[in-house]
Amino acid sequence: MEMAQAAQATVPRRKTGRAEKPLNQSYWKKYGVFYFMMAPALIVLLVNNYLPMIGGLIAFKNMSYSSPSFFTNFLESPWVGFQNFEYLFNTTDAWIITRNTLAYNAVFIFLNLVIGVGLALMFNAMRNRRAAKAYQTAMFLPYFLSWIILAYLVYAFLNPEIGIVNRVVLPWFGAEAVDWYSDPKWWPVVLPLVNTWKGIGYYAVIYLAAIVGIDNEYYEAAHMDGASKARQIWSITLPLIKPVIITMTLLQIGRIFYADFGLFFQVTRNAGALYDKTLVIDTYVYQGFLVTGDIGMSSAAGMYQAVVGFVLVLASNLIVRRISKDDALF
Repeated sequence: MEMAQAAQATVPRRKTGRAEKPLNQSYWKKYGVFYFMMAPALIVLLVNNYLPMIGGLIAFKNMSYSSPSFFTNFLESPWVGFQNFEYLFNTTDAWIITRNTLAYNAVFIFLNLVIGVGLALMFNAMRNRRAAKAYQTAMFLPYFLSWIILAYLVYAFLNPEIGIVNRVVLPWFGAEAVDWYSDPKWWPVVLPLVNTWKGIGYYAVIYLAAIVGIDNEYYEAAHMDGASKARQIWSITLPLIKPVIITMTLLQIGRIFYADFGLFFQVTRNAGALYDKTLVIDTYVYQGFLVTGDIGMSSAAGMYQAVVGFVLVLASNLIVRRISKDDALF
């Protein structure tokens, strides 16, 4: 440091005879090329993500269909303020879709966290690495299947007449057959099982990657001190993968007001008898837009979903920031 300061002191500055350029000119000369490279992505982001937000104004209009042009209908339709929201919240649908969306997603987040971390710990502890990789691959496979395929697989299990559950499983226990697609009381159990079946391999691999990255010296030192495997997991593994756990949980909380349309529409076969337990905001918006044609109320439901989801993201990140500032996303 002293040598560098001495060199700066002894080396004379060259006099160019030119006035120093303003800061903003040098800034754009230095970083302008990066903004130029970033411009196409910003244009795509603006057109694809922000321009459609104008459609949210439909929630405050009473849309008419007097003209074949959508833009003409949008411009000529009268403003109705919060009438669409009032109509939505005066029905029991608002409570049902809010309850189902939040409750199912809370269960999904809990299962993905607990079972995902548990499977990652189990895979990491397995001595037979080939068997561990085979199990990981088998559990990861459903993640790549579409909900259409999984819906038919579930139907093969739950078909009231020829399904495996009614024909094989329930008779083993002496239970009577269940009409799964007419009885809604079973679906708060079926849907979390199906969602976990599809996605748990993805979460287990992420947590396993975080565990594998931990330096073995921590475990060797703990082993020398006589720590058991359970103690090593509690005192070393879980604290060191805590940032990954928080990040994954925050990402899921950010979408806690968004339901997987394929899960709730395809797997349930959109059975009307199950709506009390399976209707969520996304399927409600679909029903409102395509079935009843009430685009104003469906837009109100979509805006309600977006605003509450945004608030939940900010609130959850604020809570994490209060607990551990370094683990907050922003």
